[in-house]
Amino acid sequence: MPTLWFAVLAGMLAVYVVLDGFDFGAGMLHLAVARDPEERRLVLRAIGPFWDGNEVWLLAAGGVLFLAFPPVYASALSGFYLPLMLVLWLLILRGIAIELRGQLALPMWWSFWDAVFCASSAGLAFVLGAALGNVLRGVPLDGRGDFFVPFWTDFQPSPTPGALDWYTILVGLLAVAALAAHGGHYLALRTSGDLQARARRLARLWSLASLGLVAAALPATALVRPANLDGFRGGPWGALAFAVAALGWGASFWAASHGRDALAFAGSCAFLAGLLASAA
Repeated sequence: MPTLWFAVLAGMLAVYVVLDGFDFGAGMLHLAVARDPEERRLVLRAIGPFWDGNEVWLLAAGGVLFLAFPPVYASALSGFYLPLMLVLWLLILRGIAIELRGQLALPMWWSFWDAVFCASSAGLAFVLGAALGNVLRGVPLDGRGDFFVPFWTDFQPSPTPGALDWYTILVGLLAVAALAAHGGHYLALRTSGDLQARARRLARLWSLASLGLVAAALPATALVRPANLDGFRGGPWGALAFAVAALGWGASFWAASHGRDALAFAGSCAFLAGLLASAA
């Protein structure tokens, strides 16, 4: 039964990353992909029907964690108290930016909330990626199963690490690059003309960046915690998940280069889901 609940939790988190990830990516890219206020409105309209609904998956995953693994829920919320508060405020700022942007017809007002939306989207992608890095690296549990990590100590994955060290920063940057590419593929699917062409170009650039960061993160993950390799030795599932990620990346990059936007977005979804399944 615990294995089943773990699979359900991992699946819900993967769905959240895939669905809300294109919102984050679109937010990160919209200052670069859109050249004027009208194009920025088009970017917001592309994600408008989905962004708040996608976040329900995160709430549902928190409920499953509380139901199935209450000691983990208690330890995580107390140990990661400061990063979780940062996530909460970034989510608030992101929602406020989307809702308040159109309340006044002033270019300075639009520019301010566009910048807030971009920064909060990138910040969320980085913080959530760094949180995954903390899970993969491990945290210092005491005899009661409790822990607390500050934001940083010496930036080394030592026995007393902070939430940020060189490894978690690397995973956070990987999350930013992967979700930026994901958002670019989504915008290319939902837009047309010059905006679509720029979205495709940015998606390919960020895809290349994510590939390089994956190449750096793989040996780093084995270095900071060799036990992470046990899941690949015990059966075919870890290798299969990573193969899905590799095929998804290749399909998304090829399709974006040939104007096949639906296939590119589907491949990007497979890439993200495969990476998260490998981590799980």
